[in-house]
Parts: sequence; structure tokens; C-alpha cells
Amino acid sequence: MKKTALALLTLLSILALPPLSLALEKGTAAPDFELPSLEGKKVRLSDFKGQIILLKLATTWCPTCKQQSNEFRQAADDLEKNNVAVVEVFLQDSEEMIREYFKGQESTVPIVKLIDNGPARKAYNVYLIPRVLLIDQDFKIQRDGSLITAYDLTRRIEKLAAGSN
Repeated sequence: MKKTALALLTLLSILALPPLSLALEKGTAAPDFELPSLEGKKVRLSDFKGQIILLKLATTWCPTCKQQSNEFRQAADDLEKNNVAVVEVFLQDSEEMIREYFKGQESTVPIVKLIDNGPARKAYNVYLIPRVLLIDQDFKIQRDGSLITAYDLTRRIEKLAAGSN
């Protein structure tokens, strides 16, 4: 009985922790990384400095990650209008898995698809997926969290594009 109570208490303690306690602080510089793209090019996140960056850290097998991709597609017109760089980093996935994931998905916004072999996961201390970050034109974190709706994403993008954080 004591072991069960102790296990339950431990579980409740873990669940009581704030889920975003490891999120990056708003206004801090975005950690940079370099990863291979599906096209075989080396891409640095800082290559997009000067643009608003929508960074998604995810996997192909995560249902919530697919749901987040649908929200991105719903916001596509606003992402395109505001020249947002959409960067999707896939953790623990092969090139074939990523290509299959995007088969049949069309978007007006080009998506930079990167294969993480460790640097992004380490730089961002990934503890949940999907992890969605908004990075402003000055390469500062403006949002770090999990799911974001198309509506909220659009609102935030418009504020960043207007120069207000």
C-alpha cells in the first residue's frame, strides 16, 4: 500500500509541474542549428533572420503534429502574405518517412523540411511534440509552446509583421 501511495504521489508531483517550464523565454535569442534538408542542402535556422520564422519540431508519426500541420495550412494565406519562413524539423524520422508524410499535402507556403540528427533537439531541449515557436525578424523567441490554432497564429503573425510583439 505504501509503495502504491508513493508512486501515486510521485506521479501527481510530476503532473503538477508547469508543462512549459522548459520553454524558452520570450525575447531571448533563438538557438541556431544547421541541419540537412530533404533536398540535401545544409540549412541554418539563422539563414531566415530578417523574416518571421515559424519553427515546428515534430515527428511524422505524432497525430498532434499532423493536427498542427492542418492549422498551418488553414493559416497559409496569412503566412504567405507576411513572408513567414515555415521550418519543420523532424526528429527521429528518416527521409523516406518525411517524404511520405508530405505526399498529397499541398500548401501555398513553401515549407523547409529538415532532418534532425541531434542538433535541433539538443539546442531546443525538446521535451514535447509538436513544439511550435514563433521567432521574430530579430531572431528573438516570441512564442514557445505546443499546439497553436490557425486563428491565434494569424493574430500573432500580424502583430509581428506590424512590428509589435
